Amino acid sequence: MRALITAGGRATRLRPITWTLNKHLIPLANKPMLEHAILKVVEAGIIDIGVNINEGDKEISDALGDGARLGARLTYIEQKGGPKGLAHIIKNARDVGFLKRGERFLMYLGDNIILGSLRHLVERFQNENRNCMLALSRVSDPERFGVPEIKDGRIVRVVEKPLEPMCDFAITGIYLYDDRALEAVDELKPSSRGELEISDLHQWYLDHGLNVGYEEITGWWKDTGKPEDLLEGNQLLLNEFRFEDSENGAEIGENVVIQGRVKIGHGTRISEKVLIRGPVVIGENCEIKNSYIGPYTSIGDHTVITNTEIEHSIIFPHCRINAGTRIVDGIIGQNATVTSAHDTLPLGHKLVIGDNSVVEL
Repeated sequence: MRALITAGGRATRLRPITWTLNKHLIPLANKPMLEHAILKVVEAGIIDIGVNINEGDKEISDALGDGARLGARLTYIEQKGGPKGLAHIIKNARDVGFLKRGERFLMYLGDNIILGSLRHLVERFQNENRNCMLALSRVSDPERFGVPEIKDGRIVRVVEKPLEPMCDFAITGIYLYDDRALEAVDELKPSSRGELEISDLHQWYLDHGLNVGYEEITGWWKDTGKPEDLLEGNQLLLNEFRFEDSENGAEIGENVVIQGRVKIGHGTRISEKVLIRGPVVIGENCEIKNSYIGPYTSIGDHTVITNTEIEHSIIFPHCRINAGTRIVDGIIGQNATVTSAHDTLPLGHKLVIGDNSVVEL
C-alpha cells in the first residue's frame, strides 16, 4: 500500500509567512508540519510515500531528502500547470506512474494535523475490503468543509462547503481508496472553480454503489488554514510531545527555573534570570537570558531571546528578540528581529510591515 501526501498550494491566508516559505514547512513543535504528516503515515505501516509539490519546488525535497531519516521512501511529484484540485493530484500521480492499477492507497492532506494513530483506520479499510474510507471529525463550522449526509449508518451523499450542513461532521483530509479512484478521476468534471474536487470523487464512489466506509476521529484534528490554527496546532502537538532527554547537552545557569515539560536542544545556553514553564520546546544553539518562556511556545534553532516574556507562540529559527515586553499568540518568522522601541531614538514604534501582516501595539 502507498500513500500520497499533498504539499502544494500557495497558502495565501498565512501570508506574510508563506511569501518566503512553503506552508508545509512551517515548524510546529519545532518540526515541519509535513514531517508530522509523514511520521503519522509511517506509523500506520506505509513507507512508500509520494509528496505532491508545486511545479519547480525544490524547498521541500531539500528539507526532507529521500525520507530515510523518517523511515520513509519519498517520491516527489510535481503538479504540472498549477493547482487544479485535490482529485487532479491523484490523476497526476497516476500519470507519472506513482499510483498504479491493482494497488490501494492513502491520501493525506499535508496541512492537516491529527493526534493519535492512523493504523486502525488503515486496518479497517483493508480488513473490511472497503472501496473507499473517509475520516470524519465533529466541528463547529462544517460549512467550511466537505460534509457527509449519513443515513442508517451509511454515507449517502457528500456536499462540498454546504450553506446548510446536513450534520456537524467534516470530512477530514485523510482518505483511503482502491484503484477505482484512478479511473474515476477521468470522469470528473471541473467545478465552478475550475478544479477537480475531491468531494466529487467521493460522490462518484457513492453513485456507483461502491462500499464507502467512515470512521470518526475521536482525538483531535486540525486543518491549519489560518494563523490561529497554527497556534492551536502547535499547542496540541506540544501536549502530545515526548520530552525524553529534556536538557540534551544544554547549558543551564544557576538562576534558571524550569517547570513542567520542557525540551532544550544541544548547545543552547540559558543564563541569568530565566523562568521556563512548559510545555515548551527550544531548539539547538539558542541563547536565552533575563526572560520568561511560557506554556505552548516553540523556539527554533539559533534564536536569541533577552529581556522578553513569550507565551503561546511559534518562533522560527535565527530570530533575535529583545522586546522588553510580553509577546502572546505570536508567530515570528525566520531571521526576524523584534526590539524595544525604547532602545532607539527617536522614541516610538518603528515598523517595517509586509503585505497581510497583523501587528498589535
